[in-house]
Amino acid sequence: MAVTHIVGAGLAGLAAAVSLSKAGRQVAIYEASDHAGGRCRSYVDARLGRRVDNGNHLLFRGNRAAFRYLKTIGATDRFLCPGTPAFPFIDLASGKRWVVRPSAGVFPWWIFMPSRRIPGTVPADYLAALRLFLASPQATIAETFADGGPLYRCFWEPLAVASLNTPVEKAATRLLLPVVLRIFGRGPEAARPMIAKEGLSESFIDPALAYLEARGAAIHFTQRLRKITFVDGRVRGLDFGGQKISLEAEDQLILAVPPSNAAGLLPDLSTPEETEPILNAHFHLAEAPPWPHEAPFIGVIGGLAQWVFLRGRVASVTVSAAGSHIDESAEVLIPKLWADVVQALQIAPSPPPPCRVIKERRATFSQTPDACSLRPKTKTNYENLFLAGDWTDTGLPATIESAIASGHLAAKAVIKR
Repeated sequence: MAVTHIVGAGLAGLAAAVSLSKAGRQVAIYEASDHAGGRCRSYVDARLGRRVDNGNHLLFRGNRAAFRYLKTIGATDRFLCPGTPAFPFIDLASGKRWVVRPSAGVFPWWIFMPSRRIPGTVPADYLAALRLFLASPQATIAETFADGGPLYRCFWEPLAVASLNTPVEKAATRLLLPVVLRIFGRGPEAARPMIAKEGLSESFIDPALAYLEARGAAIHFTQRLRKITFVDGRVRGLDFGGQKISLEAEDQLILAVPPSNAAGLLPDLSTPEETEPILNAHFHLAEAPPWPHEAPFIGVIGGLAQWVFLRGRVASVTVSAAGSHIDESAEVLIPKLWADVVQALQIAPSPPPPCRVIKERRATFSQTPDACSLRPKTKTNYENLFLAGDWTDTGLPATIESAIASGHLAAKAVIKR
């Protein structure tokens, strides 16, 4: 049987492998590190004495590619999914709190209800969403919503920064439209948030590995691809240093590695080069605070922290597009972030508890209009070589949904061939 070789065991590679295995194809996976999942993983932190995620990720029921993947590997029950969509926020400057609650049906009736709207906004403000459909390919978020106002500061900007991980002054507007349509354009069911009950590994990765192993997929760790051999427009060999693999006539390759690695292996490949960082911090609280909302998170406006997630006694903070803070030491960051957590969670002021700061310096590519034009398609100039990764041209921002969708696209291309 022909083999599809998949290089990279992050979410893109795993999604491709799962799709191909489900279709009865034989796959072999090669991963440079000693674990699967890439940036989407959990581990035991010695300082906190407990298991934490490498970063915080918020999924939505409307993320169709991710939900399909989770359904296939039998992991949908590993997520907390509130019965109704509700998104709590706090503005640290004013102290105001509100909850965005999309209404039933596709039409946004909720914008006519003052109790559901963002403070200081009126229904007409929400017509600004139409600008997403009219924006040029070169438009940025800041240009699109140039008039600012409460809706921009308290909705569009935090949504864009969280989704695109790029400062709004240079983030491509065209990438925000599919986010809005998938989350808010398909009714309340699609807007329901999904939060991993245990951790990212337990939810996205471990079930996928079990699924693949049960179907005979070969998974090889600590195998870094050094060179690809091409003959007559096809991949004919893979060099992993200590191991060389020859591809037969019907064998195929899916390259699911970061863009810089892919460009190093394929000299004729153009990829987005500029990257953006993300900061995450996990605070081990003395006790779990009382929480009035079904959704275990809160959006933070006007602070260094942008989102705070609660999982038992751990409060996890996310700062996207964190370029202006990425070089600050943990000693500088922790007090700032803790002050935001104290106010957001309404807990008694105290010195910061044990904390782990995690810096992903190259979390995503910088999702500017120019960079978007450099995202490559799934198919390459080589007959049996396909690309996968959140940085490829999925039409989505570089998110979990994009990574999984890219894997599905690569698997589909392999099967069609």
